[in-house]
Parts: sequence; C-alpha cells; structure tokens
Amino acid sequence: MSDRKRLLGNMASLFTLQGANYLLPLVTLPYLVRVLGPEKFGLIAFSQAFIQYFVVATDYGFNLSATREIAVHRDNPEKLGEIVSAVLTIKIALFLAGALILAALVATIPTFHVHWALYLIVYLTVMGATLFPTWLFQGLERMKDITWMNMGARLITTACIFIFVQNTHDYLIAAGIQSVPVLLAAIPAWLVLRRKQGISWRIPSRESLRIQLNNGWHVFLSTAAINVYTSSNAFVLGLIAGPVAVGYFSAANKIVQAVQGMLTPVTQTLYPHISTLAAQSHEAALAFIRRILPYIAVVGLVFSSGLFVAAAPIVHLVLGDQYDASIPILQWLALLPFIIALSNVYGIQTMLTLGMNQIFSRILIASAALNALLIFPLAWRYAGMGAAMSMLITEMFVTVTMAVVLHKRGINVYRSVAGAL
Repeated sequence: MSDRKRLLGNMASLFTLQGANYLLPLVTLPYLVRVLGPEKFGLIAFSQAFIQYFVVATDYGFNLSATREIAVHRDNPEKLGEIVSAVLTIKIALFLAGALILAALVATIPTFHVHWALYLIVYLTVMGATLFPTWLFQGLERMKDITWMNMGARLITTACIFIFVQNTHDYLIAAGIQSVPVLLAAIPAWLVLRRKQGISWRIPSRESLRIQLNNGWHVFLSTAAINVYTSSNAFVLGLIAGPVAVGYFSAANKIVQAVQGMLTPVTQTLYPHISTLAAQSHEAALAFIRRILPYIAVVGLVFSSGLFVAAAPIVHLVLGDQYDASIPILQWLALLPFIIALSNVYGIQTMLTLGMNQIFSRILIASAALNALLIFPLAWRYAGMGAAMSMLITEMFVTVTMAVVLHKRGINVYRSVAGAL
C-alpha cells in the first residue's frame, strides 16, 4: 500500500472516529444543558476537569512517545511486543495508584466528599483511557480497525443519554454514560490486535519499563502542562465562581472542542508518518511539514473565523437562551482552533519528531506557569470569560514561543509556504 493511500485511509478513519468522539457528544449537548441546567451540567464538567488529572497521569505521554516508538518498530514483532507490554503495565499501575489517591481525597476533603459518587463514576474515564490502545493503533497506522468499535460505543451511549437522562436528578446517570464509551470499546480493540497483529501481553523486563518511562517523561511533563491550562481552568473556575460559571464556560468550550476536533484526525494521522520520515531523514520530514503547514493553517483560520462571527446564533441553537453568558466566552475561545493548529505543527509534528523533547516540555511548563498566574485573577474578576481569556493568552504564548525557538535553531518550516499556496 502506498504512503499516500495509507495516510488518506487512516485520515478518513480518524475523521469518522472524531465524529464519534466530538460530534456525537455535540448532538447530546443541547439536550443535556437544557435537562440538567447550568448548575448540574457545571458540576459534571467540574468533576470531569478534576478527573482529567488522573487521565493525564495514566497516559504518561504514551499517546505521543509510544506512538512514535510503535511507528518506528512496527515491522519488528519482537520489539513491538516488548513496547506494548511495558506501556500497558505502566498504565495499569498508574491507574491503580490513581484510584487509591482518589479514594483518599473523596474520603477526607469535604468538597469532594459531598459528591463522592460522582467522582468515582467519572473515574471510569480513566479506566477507559488506560485500557484502550489508541497509541498502538495510531503507531501501526491501522486506525480504521478501531473506528467501528468507537462508533458503536458512542452510538449506544448517545442513545442511552436520551433514554435515561430525564431531569436534573439524573446527573449521576449522565456522568456515567459519558464516562464509559472508550471503556466499552477496549475489549474488542485488544481482540483485533491479537488476531491481526499477534500482539499479547507478557511480563516486561525492568529495562523495558525503564526505557518507556524515560521515553514518556518529557512528553508527560508537556501533556501535564497542557492540562494545567485546559482542564484546570474549569477546575479552578469551579473553586472560585461555582458550578454555574463552570457550566457556562464548559458549554462554550465543548463547542470549540468539537470544531477543533475536526483537525485532530489530520494531525494524528500525520504524526506517525512524520516520525517515520524523521527516523530516515530530518530534511525529508521538514519538507513534508512545509507542504502541509499552509493547509492546516487555512483550515484552522476558517474554523476560528466561523466561531467568532456566529457565536451568538451557535449558542442559541446549541445551548439555548439560558446560556447567553456563554456567548462572549465562545468569542474569546474562537481563536483557539487556528492558534492550536499552528502550535501542533510547530510542537508535535516538528519538535517531537526531530527529538526536541526537552525544549518542547519546557515551553509547555512555562505556559502552565503563565496560565497559573492569569487564571486566578481573571476568573475572580470575569468568571467564565476570564478563564477563556487565560486559555487564549496561554495558547498564543505557546505558539509564538515555539515559532521563535524553531527560528533560532535554524529550522525553517515556512520555506515552501508561498509555493504551496
């Protein structure tokens, strides 16, 4: 199979997968925000933001570091089995450690103890993130194999929301249904891997565990930093302004994430391909990056412009009149698809594939520190709109800093932009 055909096939599968991950929840969003109301919807969003810390810890950066390793060694069955066993063992250990930490928190801290059942239910998200091997399918460039599993799980849970969530008292049911789709798809995913790739778990060596922990460390720091200025903003907002403010902010943010998610299949498909090119020749990888950058930038700009101009009608259509406070929040967040599209090319597609892991993580850690300085005063003064301001400023800092670092290191990702356009 040619590289182009494989890329387009994986991209099509990922578009379908992202449709399940983002667009199907967007179908239920108008229903949930109206049935649950801003307070209960915000309470679920707050718990999801908190549990996201555990998701990031369990992932440990493997969605990038292990994907790259799999892409490089996918033709070596022995090495492949070694990588898979080590990564899965580490993820399960982190999941169990997180469960113990969560149990201690909900038992001892009043803020969490009041809604202990909600946090335990939402922790099912972590179990799904632990067991579902997106990183493995992505590295093998076999995304079409898991598309139907995710679609099936998402369709089932989407139907369940309309059937079982009828009023504000059903918020625990709503939280549980939203937490299980990935978990439902995990078992058939591993059955497919065993049948088609012959992959199964075995006891990993200490050296194999050490290598994977070391490979994922800088990416883990980076993803943890990213989480500080994405999910953490909703969490901090909830502590400062309460669940209603979180409801307004999270509702607008879900719309942005759904639109932004339309670019994710492209970037996820490109990453293992560019990683393989970079392992052969840095110049070949850069040449490919230069070709795809203008197209990604233009699509991101179109998405952002549409969100900003149509913010009011989008909010009224998707969320309803009781979410008018989400309109200015959506306008502040509207620039994110364009900005993040650029930073994805600069950071993940370029820095990580060229081995610039340390500087990549340092930029994101600095960005997390900047967000920490901004979020508290801005959320205190402007509530949900302040959280959106903090996120936008931080993402702009990430993108500009990455561009400057690449320029100073003589890595030109723009050389062919004029010709490509």
